[in-house]
Amino acid sequence: MEYVSRERVRPLTLVLSVVSLAVVFAAAGGRVPASAVPGAPQWVLDLIPHVNVAISAAAIGTIIYGWRAIRRGAVDRHRVSMLVSFGLFGTFLTLYLYRLIATGGPQPFPGPDLLYQFVYVPVLAVHILLAVACIPVLYYALLLAAAYPIAELPRTSHARFGRIAASLWLISFSLGIVVYLLLHVSYA
Repeated sequence: MEYVSRERVRPLTLVLSVVSLAVVFAAAGGRVPASAVPGAPQWVLDLIPHVNVAISAAAIGTIIYGWRAIRRGAVDRHRVSMLVSFGLFGTFLTLYLYRLIATGGPQPFPGPDLLYQFVYVPVLAVHILLAVACIPVLYYALLLAAAYPIAELPRTSHARFGRIAASLWLISFSLGIVVYLLLHVSYA
């Protein structure tokens, strides 16, 4: 069953990507005031990074499971796994942006300057770059899956874009866990 018109896959990818990235950059750039989100107790804000690392680990698991499922020809398992992965990604991003807006910005790095400059910043930069690059690739793969019946998907670029999206996703989520460990475990 076709859920998205085939002719609209590319324009929808573009619109969704631009809107998503605009929201992310507006929140990260301090353009969204804290009054724009409902207040939460400090313990909720403090809990979000720990919830997000669990979400990241779960997403890594569902992406790998979905990748293995499609290699084995289990299309339904692959589809469910990738949709769960996308839901986890959306939940992670919503919680992250909420905390970022509610607290007025990113958490400062608590470790030594040398570690900050030569480990934390490069890891964080690659994590963010891959997360940003993943957005349009991910939307395109998902919209192709929604626009074509399963039997026709092998004749599209869904598999190629799906492999790219999954790879970017896995590395980004993994680096996000490293960022969490540096911020919340190593120097806690």
